[in-house]
Amino acid sequence: METAVYSRSGQATDRKVVLDDQVFCSEPNDHAIYLDVKLHLANRRQGTAKAKERSEMSGSTRKLFRQKGTGGARRGDINSPLMYGGARVFGPKPRDYSFKLNKKLRQLARRSALSYKVQGNQLFVVEDFSMDSPKTKDFMTLIRNFSLDGRRVLLVTGENQPNLVLSGRNIPNARVMIAQDLNTYDVMNAHCLLVQQSAVAKIQETLL
Repeated sequence: METAVYSRSGQATDRKVVLDDQVFCSEPNDHAIYLDVKLHLANRRQGTAKAKERSEMSGSTRKLFRQKGTGGARRGDINSPLMYGGARVFGPKPRDYSFKLNKKLRQLARRSALSYKVQGNQLFVVEDFSMDSPKTKDFMTLIRNFSLDGRRVLLVTGENQPNLVLSGRNIPNARVMIAQDLNTYDVMNAHCLLVQQSAVAKIQETLL
């Protein structure tokens, strides 16, 4: 399909860009999106939670009172999980939450996410531009030109542009990402995608 290329001022230009139907207009697969988002969030988990079990506690091993005849629960030393400040039963241990997804499934999920954005008119192809120096004000002007104030915006660039990244870093609802790092979670989490024209070809090259 063809779509207009927009300028930084938010106005459609005379130029058109062709979006590959297999990438931007495919039939979305919700389950693939779910699995890829689950993978992304799982990989972000540190998995460093740790609680001491009974054998790891430091403290006296003296039995505090006799086994029977007290009317209370039987327990041994002060490290017992029944005691206040004692050990924890089956507490968390450091673990790796990551799991594997096939490459084709991850590509399907990303194509599905992009297709949802195109169907919802939430994807705009913007002409290539850069910034000479980091300026949050200029980045906010770009967002306002597309009437996206207060909405989560993802700007996808064709190549790494540090000044653009720094310009959008202080804006809570904005994020800048190069095309190679595009993932299902960030696409679905954003209300709108601004994709630079040079990034379109790289996205299609990655997902085909």
